[in-house]
Amino acid sequence: MYVGARVAFLCATVAACGQEPAAPISAQRTMDGACSAGSNISLASAQSTVVDCSNGGTTATLAAGGASYLVVAQLATGSAAPGLVAYTLSTDAGAAATSAASHSAAPVTPAPAPPLDRQLAFDLRLRERERRAAQSPAFASAALRAPAFELGVSSAVAPVTGSVRDFRVLSNYASATDSWRTVAARLEYAGANLLLYVDTLTPHAGFSAAALQQYGQYFDQTLYPMDAGAFGQPADVDGNGRVIMLMSPVVNAGTPAASCYTQGYVAGFFNGQDFNGASDPNSNRGEIFYSIVADPQGSYGCAHSVADVSSGEPAVFLHELQHLISYSQHVVVHGGKPAAGWMDEGLSLVAEELGSRYYEARCPAPACRSTPGQLFPDSSAGFVRNFLLTSYAFASHPDSNSLTLHDDGDFGLAWRGGEWAFMRWLGDHMPDGFYRSLESGSADGIAAIEAAAGGQNFATLFANFGLALYTDSLPGLPRNTAPLADRFASRNPRALWALVVSPYAWSAQPSSAFPIPVHAVASSATPVELAPGGMAYWRLDTAPGATVARLRFTALDGSALDPALRPQLAIFRLPPGQ
Repeated sequence: MYVGARVAFLCATVAACGQEPAAPISAQRTMDGACSAGSNISLASAQSTVVDCSNGGTTATLAAGGASYLVVAQLATGSAAPGLVAYTLSTDAGAAATSAASHSAAPVTPAPAPPLDRQLAFDLRLRERERRAAQSPAFASAALRAPAFELGVSSAVAPVTGSVRDFRVLSNYASATDSWRTVAARLEYAGANLLLYVDTLTPHAGFSAAALQQYGQYFDQTLYPMDAGAFGQPADVDGNGRVIMLMSPVVNAGTPAASCYTQGYVAGFFNGQDFNGASDPNSNRGEIFYSIVADPQGSYGCAHSVADVSSGEPAVFLHELQHLISYSQHVVVHGGKPAAGWMDEGLSLVAEELGSRYYEARCPAPACRSTPGQLFPDSSAGFVRNFLLTSYAFASHPDSNSLTLHDDGDFGLAWRGGEWAFMRWLGDHMPDGFYRSLESGSADGIAAIEAAAGGQNFATLFANFGLALYTDSLPGLPRNTAPLADRFASRNPRALWALVVSPYAWSAQPSSAFPIPVHAVASSATPVELAPGGMAYWRLDTAPGATVARLRFTALDGSALDPALRPQLAIFRLPPGQ
């Protein structure tokens, strides 16, 4: 999924946007806050805890005396019926009188719906189709499965440069009915990791021969190793030891020129059907990334200059190659089902981010920046817009966007931004190889995360992540004020979101440097809603003269929330002045 929008890459000062070195840690903590009225919780300033209310409890009792708390209400489940869950969060007389007056919680208002970009819609269609295919009898009987090929038997011998072969290319991107074209393509570049084929009907105003060699070398020696190093190698069903990149105007023609500026265009894709065996006439039986070609005159659809393709296609390749690796590892190598859509999409956004991280490492500030104080080098621009914009969209509505229940059949941007942030936080706190572990076993979704995290409890990881979105880099305080588990290591979310000039370019909603909405906990039990797999942010200010303040997290009738939803409260005692 790719989004085009206006993004500012500048920060007030380099120091304000600074990052910490990645520091893998155990993010596990004991859920020491009991969801019981008789158990008191005492936290020092900037300490946190998790209250597990899946035990049938409804009440957390906190030390008062004027203390203020950030409370993140969560439903840490990966399986629930579609729809929002009604709940209340209220307090007793131990809360400060100003809490109720500051602002009361309001019903969730979903984020404005963006225009559905063609790339997003087509990408979703392909991933959804792969999941449907995994449920079919043919799939289960291995009649169409790529393990029919002799996996692991690789000649690793590339075809001869200049040789021509045919490919079947999916050619309609706006219809649910498939159509295919046969194209002849010439091998223009053969590298250690990638074979670059170019359709023989490609317009002559595209890449020069020398530029095409440099282009192929960049994908082969720079981009491919990023994904393979982070997520693992793809299966090698065609035995050539390489991924194929096919540039064809058939991909360009999938988007009518008249809609390029209103609906976007399909820039490239991976199709799991290419892992099907010989009984599928449209399978190319290999690992293939399909790409647009440079077409400055718009002969086949949208006009794309060489510069446009060179700047935009690398992020698309990293994104789609992760999908390819994920599918081939889960389905082909391990004989399972495709990865959960929410995890798969989050990792593909991490894959895009790898391109930026590469240039950030090569060009530490102030090098490679056109403006003093700029956070990202100029070369990062094509890799950062998606995780910047979508994570901002998620942070604006974290209560109505689930991190664990969406799949690739669901439209929308915000949940994807939440997945990127969650996967980035996990990557910051887990040992090297964590992302590869998510792709290398039969476990999926929450089970895969717990296994790759060494058995750590998902609900606790989820709680720490929810706190980190807010407690990382509290204004005016040293970044390490919050515990390490309650902040990121390689990114600063407040600094990232401050870069977003217009989070919803398709609406009139004003931007805010810090988008997370925080509601005041009041004595009245106002009904609100929360998506399973989502989180809502609250602030509890306690009365100076009170000893304790009770926090009630309940269903609308005052009873305990369904334990299957894994209701929990992540609580952080705010330092004075916050």
